Amino acid sequence: MGMASQKDVLSPDESKVFRAWFVRIIAQQFIGGPTPRWTNRDCAGLVRFAANEAFETHDSKWLKANGIEPGNLPPDVNLSKESKSIKNNWSQIRELPDSPYATAITIIQANSKYISKNINDALPGDLIFYDQRADQHLMIWMGSYIAYHTGRDSERETGLRAVKLNDLINWKDSRWRLMEENPNFIGIFRFSFLSY
Repeated sequence: MGMASQKDVLSPDESKVFRAWFVRIIAQQFIGGPTPRWTNRDCAGLVRFAANEAFETHDSKWLKANGIEPGNLPPDVNLSKESKSIKNNWSQIRELPDSPYATAITIIQANSKYISKNINDALPGDLIFYDQRADQHLMIWMGSYIAYHTGRDSERETGLRAVKLNDLINWKDSRWRLMEENPNFIGIFRFSFLSY
């Protein structure tokens, strides 16, 4: 999904459809619990899983496997022959070959473009990135709330969190406040393969 060349950038309509599936797949993890198909349970794993699944053919078999009821769903993203390499193919940092795996920092540095530090500039499916020096963290703007995975997962705890914007702006631990003056909040990012 790496730094998209011009031929790898989705059209505005394709970008809209991708965004709709991306946020729907993430929302489903809250509705039905994490699907067993999502194997790497951390913040970057949630992003990779939802992005890759957004490009799938969403037939009845796929819907059933993901616990999604048919009806009122977006159409599929129909990748052109030239754009097929976007799916499950993340660019890496430091000239490494593309891979199905990417860390949070790799998703941001090699597969996304900076938008701003103002949440008003975010569209549903855009990424919110924090850098705590030794640790980086991704969250997803869902349009009316922020979704993320804590990186912790157990039988009693899924690690999934949905947070209202105002709660994150006023978060008790100031390192996680979604405010321009927070040095740990790096900004809003957008997948480089999206045209908007």
